[in-house]
Amino acid sequence: MSSGAQVIIQAFLRWVETAKASDRARAASALGKAYAAADMNGLDRHAAEMAMTFLLDDPSPKVRLSLVEALADCPAAPRAIMKSLAEDQPEIAFVAIARSPVLTDADLVDTAARGTAETRALIAARKSVSCSVAAALAEIGDEEEVLILLENNGTVLSRRSLMTIASRLGHVAAIRDQLLSRDDLPGDARHLLAERVGAALAGCGLIQATIGVVRAERVRREACEAAALATAAAAPPEELPRMVAQLRETGHLTPAFLMKALCGGAAEFFVAAMVDLSGVPQRRVHAILSGGRVHSIRALFESAGLGRDVSEAFAEAVLLWQGEARETAGVASIAASLHDRLRHRHSPSSTVAAIAELVESLAFAEKRRVARDYALLAARQAA
Repeated sequence: MSSGAQVIIQAFLRWVETAKASDRARAASALGKAYAAADMNGLDRHAAEMAMTFLLDDPSPKVRLSLVEALADCPAAPRAIMKSLAEDQPEIAFVAIARSPVLTDADLVDTAARGTAETRALIAARKSVSCSVAAALAEIGDEEEVLILLENNGTVLSRRSLMTIASRLGHVAAIRDQLLSRDDLPGDARHLLAERVGAALAGCGLIQATIGVVRAERVRREACEAAALATAAAAPPEELPRMVAQLRETGHLTPAFLMKALCGGAAEFFVAAMVDLSGVPQRRVHAILSGGRVHSIRALFESAGLGRDVSEAFAEAVLLWQGEARETAGVASIAASLHDRLRHRHSPSSTVAAIAELVESLAFAEKRRVARDYALLAARQAA
């Protein structure tokens, strides 16, 4: 320390010993504001840093509060001083945590881990929240902190963090609504939230009393499958492997679900599912499904774990998809044509019979949808 700075500090310390707390608070505020405004030369700045360091031990919290309020928005504030203030009593710490731009991501992650719910809420509400800080809050934050994080336009959330929030807090309606409104929500997280909604509805006492427990569960399952298929059809290709893996791990990647995907036009999802289940490279799976012969198609399905009779039904669906149905009526043509083929089989196995029943229901559901669309169009034209 230079002799000039020593003189300044010694004079300041002598004054601090006798000054009232209110005077020390005003001095701390003036000192911090002058430092933040860079309204001093190098010697004065060094002396100011030393003086502010001494003020960190001032017995009056009003002094430290005045100091932190003066320095809170300063991008050149000494980080060591701001870290100390961020660990002070709540009234003082909250100002530093909420506003200081000199606190690093590591500082904020550490503060979030060691702090209270109020501390994490302040971090979540900062003007900007980096990806790493948001990830920490997604892992440990409670409902209110995570909701603040999602509502903050300055937050950068990775897809992994969004999935973490969906897994941990997807049962909370407000958080679920925030997640579902995001365009960047990954497909596997969207499907998980659909499952949560379905479970909540199926468990509702009013619904169970109205339609019965068994029917409520069936409606839940069908609605979740429909949501999963819609999500899969709209998901970008890079998300499909994760979504397929999640469905497989949760037991939802059944032959019935795969048939719905195939008949429903979710071609890229079906390809990703076959890659996952069979271990065959994607390019080869795509080539087989788009132009392969029946034997190679059946071999692919059997390598994916489908039985011989089931693989035959799937192969026929693929051949229909390769042909004219893909170019014309889509779902109705594939489902209806496949049902015609399956119902004429002699002594089908119980599994094939169940698939035939499923395909028939898909064809009928599509007919109902077409009829509703036609009626709606007719009503509009008549109006």
